[in-house]
Amino acid sequence: MNRTLSPITAARSKSVSLVICIALLLSGCSSSSDSSAGGSTSEASGLQQVSLQLNWFPEAEHGGYYAADVHGYFADEGLEVTLLPGGPNVPVVQSVAAGRVAFAVTNADRVLFGHQAGAEVVALFAPIQNTPRCIMVHRESGISKLADLRDVTLAIGTGPAFFQYMQKHLPLTGVETIAYPGSIGPFLANKRFAQQAYIFSEPYVAKQQGADPVALMVSEIGYNPYASVLVASRKTLDTQSDLAQRIVRASARGWQKYLDDPVETNALIDSINPDMDAGALAFGAEQIRPLCDREDPAAPLGQMTAARWKTLIDQMVEIELVDADKVPAARVFDARFITPTAPQE
Repeated sequence: MNRTLSPITAARSKSVSLVICIALLLSGCSSSSDSSAGGSTSEASGLQQVSLQLNWFPEAEHGGYYAADVHGYFADEGLEVTLLPGGPNVPVVQSVAAGRVAFAVTNADRVLFGHQAGAEVVALFAPIQNTPRCIMVHRESGISKLADLRDVTLAIGTGPAFFQYMQKHLPLTGVETIAYPGSIGPFLANKRFAQQAYIFSEPYVAKQQGADPVALMVSEIGYNPYASVLVASRKTLDTQSDLAQRIVRASARGWQKYLDDPVETNALIDSINPDMDAGALAFGAEQIRPLCDREDPAAPLGQMTAARWKTLIDQMVEIELVDADKVPAARVFDARFITPTAPQE
């Protein structure tokens, strides 16, 4: 994942990644049965210990999972969940497939790439229904939709699937692509500069620096993978379906709570991620809320459909990133644990 790294994050990402690598190595030293079962029971708390690997540093896109911890929903299900921060180059899908962690958070297209590479994980719950991916442009550019993106310098990371899809479906007249710089510095200096972004992140930073950004959502052109998806290995589902049910149920409660009232959870995230502050997290929660809306308002939070997965698979096949026979929709997701969420107290 390519995100804007502030000076603080850039400096600390190496040390955080080292900590994560050590944690993964240590977890890999445990028996495979412990790993697939979600760990042992804590003698102190009597709760089953489970690791949940995030796909980035803690921020609003993980809010519901942290809310499940903050408000005791994991504990209500007999779980003591350790949320492991992600970061650049953290092998999220591979760690789940190899049994080093029981559960993880990733995006739907990453699930497909995992299957393509033989690292099969299964999506269980998709709180963010619409991708937060966007292209950020200056309002002064006059560009208001992706189809009109033209005559700009566009900063894009190495090989993101969404951009390959854009190249296939948009004219991109006069668009010069350059390597993503990892910051918004070039964007601030040039009104004809555009860059990849997440709706809850870079636009806030740009506004704080005096710019007037416009976010062109990638979903406009039909590329819309689920985000912040909870995944597990096939082995965990086959041997510990009750564990999967409990973590999905607690996560759903956490996400509903976060969408309704993120303040307490944001305070925790702020305390563990020095690059987050109350303003950024409040902005993030506000931007994420509509992204969690379902096509069917009556559908439960986190719902997934075979049709959505089939569409994404077809798109990945179209841009030659996956083979259809390696990523059958029936194998990449399992929605049986998703149930309506009771009203929060």
